[in-house]
Amino acid sequence: MSRQDDLPTPSPLSRRVMLGAATLGSAGLAARALAAPRGFGNPDAPAEGRINAAIPGAASNPGPQNPALAAQFPNTGNPPATDINGLPQFWASFNNAHLRQQSGGWARQVTQDDFAISTEISGVNMRLSAGGIREMHWHQQAEWAFVSNGTIRITVLDTKGRAQVADVNAGGLWYFPAGLPHSLQGVGPDGGEFILAFDNGRSSEFNTLLLTDWIAHTPPEVLAKNFQVPADAFRNIPLDNLWIFQAPEPGPLASDQQEVGGSANLPPESFVFDLSGMKPTRTTAGGSVRIADSVTNFHASKTVAVAEVRLRPGGLREMHWHPNADEWQYYVEGQARMTVFNTGPKAQTEDFRPGDIGYIPKALGHYIENTGPDELVFLEIFRTAEYQEISLNDWLTRTPKAMVQATLNISADTIARFPRGIPDVLPG
Repeated sequence: MSRQDDLPTPSPLSRRVMLGAATLGSAGLAARALAAPRGFGNPDAPAEGRINAAIPGAASNPGPQNPALAAQFPNTGNPPATDINGLPQFWASFNNAHLRQQSGGWARQVTQDDFAISTEISGVNMRLSAGGIREMHWHQQAEWAFVSNGTIRITVLDTKGRAQVADVNAGGLWYFPAGLPHSLQGVGPDGGEFILAFDNGRSSEFNTLLLTDWIAHTPPEVLAKNFQVPADAFRNIPLDNLWIFQAPEPGPLASDQQEVGGSANLPPESFVFDLSGMKPTRTTAGGSVRIADSVTNFHASKTVAVAEVRLRPGGLREMHWHPNADEWQYYVEGQARMTVFNTGPKAQTEDFRPGDIGYIPKALGHYIENTGPDELVFLEIFRTAEYQEISLNDWLTRTPKAMVQATLNISADTIARFPRGIPDVLPG
């Protein structure tokens, strides 16, 4: 269940203030706190975490509360004692983003205007009904998409006049380089829903270059010259843009493909990719990872790479970081917690559910843990041609043992038991 289904509308108060509303501890907690010295699992001076409350009153929160919201974020109202200082907010969600509804569907977005940390990627969540059209348009940024359910028919034209028409099903991707014109339409029986990731955090659905806007704002005599038809042929054009509108369902795919030139006029690199249909890049007892980037398999996707991660209950997306790009996450199913680590030291833990977005700046350490009873599915999206990561397990097992022993004060036997290579996903 998404947060939109079970939460009241957020107030203008900051999320951080509201999330302090979790019901806090008891006298028993305070008593245990007095007996818990600073040390392993509680490393800081002064120590942090609810475990430090010396008396019951120190852990209480008698002020105004939103229990429904606080319950969604247990690691914010009661963070691990290993959290320290603070980080820029790296949680956002489509669930509390304003939804723009029109006749053929709807859309909502999270850009850097809403999510300050997200400098490299902005996101749009969109649904098109069967026949619903996202009108013909283009962008100053590249557009990458993941279809979460249903089917979307895409059309796109490249700079050599080669056209592609394709149906993209649930689990499929598309990628349109900046400036290439395209359209989207929902296919029966129920259309489709998808997320868009643009390779610029400031990109917005409101700065799209729309065909209807351009035609309506071009002098009629210029239209006549350009298209070599009488100016009156354009008398009934829309004077306001259509954006998302309802139309009849599209006809057979093969007919549309033939109409634009068939296989003889296809771009050399497909603009669509079946992510769910590919063999997992890595599978372990903890889950699986599928990676698509322009270097390996989705060659058209020059500026966006993705990893789809599936974690079984209790599973862990291992401690790691990405050296070449910020990470923009989209949570599809399940629930998770993530801690992000930065210099300082700074470490902060947040909770995530379907429709939420996470963001980790380049090179910051993090893990993602499945905290729910069901499979966790999320996407890691990067503004880069090549997916790259550094695994903490891989680093520690490829460094001389004496160096690791001296640094962490652990035994050689312990190091020998670490997973080797890049496990990516680990069992609970």
